[in-house]
Amino acid sequence: MKAVVFIGSSCEDLAAFPREARRRAGHELFMVQQGRSPADFKPFPAVGPGVCEIRVRDRLGAFRVMYVATFHDAVYVLHAFQKKTQKTAPADIELAKRRYASLKDRR
Repeated sequence: MKAVVFIGSSCEDLAAFPREARRRAGHELFMVQQGRSPADFKPFPAVGPGVCEIRVRDRLGAFRVMYVATFHDAVYVLHAFQKKTQKTAPADIELAKRRYASLKDRR
């Protein structure tokens, strides 16, 4: 099973999700660790190759976890946030892009 590595503040951001959304996002990340697909996700190539977004919806809103699992050593969580509008905010996309670039620089 791959390790999960949180980039930047993504761990704290995920921890700030409401309890049920955090539990579901954690389960979906566990599925990714095992090489399985999350229940509700979509590729997010605008951030970088191999980046996907876990989608969690509960009564308190829509929550997203952007990750990349294409590296052999770990699943890297780039960003976790609550979605406020239909489209993903440009600031959230840019933050995930910067974190993805920093990850690639370290490799």
